Amino acid sequence: MSMIRRALTLTATATALTLGFAVPALAHVSIQPGSVPQGSFSKVAFRVPNERDDASTTKIEVTFPVDAPLPFVSVKPVPGWKAEVTEGKLPTPVQSQYGEITEAVTKITWTGGEVKPGEFQEFEVSLGGLPTTTDHLYFPTKQTYSSGEVVDWKDEPKTDGSEAEHPIPTLKLTPPVADDHHAAASPAAAPAAPGASAAPAVAAVPVAAEHADTSDGTARLIGGVGIVVGIAGVGVAIAALRRKPTA
Repeated sequence: MSMIRRALTLTATATALTLGFAVPALAHVSIQPGSVPQGSFSKVAFRVPNERDDASTTKIEVTFPVDAPLPFVSVKPVPGWKAEVTEGKLPTPVQSQYGEITEAVTKITWTGGEVKPGEFQEFEVSLGGLPTTTDHLYFPTKQTYSSGEVVDWKDEPKTDGSEAEHPIPTLKLTPPVADDHHAAASPAAAPAAPGASAAPAVAAVPVAAEHADTSDGTARLIGGVGIVVGIAGVGVAIAALRRKPTA
């Protein structure tokens, strides 16, 4: 019996250690969804879990890339939190489909609220037009706790494939799909670049549908005439037989 109890104790201890190491790995700051199409206008959320049992998260600071700046950025209000959007001049102007970008959002800071132990909060942001010259964007994030501790999520992926201690929130950019509603917006649908006038939207006329309706109506008319002619022919034949003299 003692050997069985010892085995059960060792198994329980190993399971607890495994779970203890696995839980923090699942609680990193991340971006949801993890990937969006290149050139698109997409909504993403910075998901911030609380990793501490004795303190609340009270501040989130997300740094935006300046080598692949985003022309259009807006935030969704989060009850109890205040969002401060910081814009700045880029070290080097960047060419985009909307022209040359010299200034862009460089940081968003959320304060005033709290993420309590055992909870998480999502901070939603609308981004566009996402670059087409890279397959990922990094968003270094600082998470501040009520205890004064600051966790800096900025470690880039390791070359050996193992997970970094504080992995940087990463947004993967996939090739655009022509018929995908997330694909790059057309000039009529996308927000106009600063200083540019938006072209009026032109309603597409369903020509094929109109032709189909016309052809269908013509076919029905011809079919109806054929039926009438056929019935008339049968009537004439019956009348002729009745008038035929008997031998």
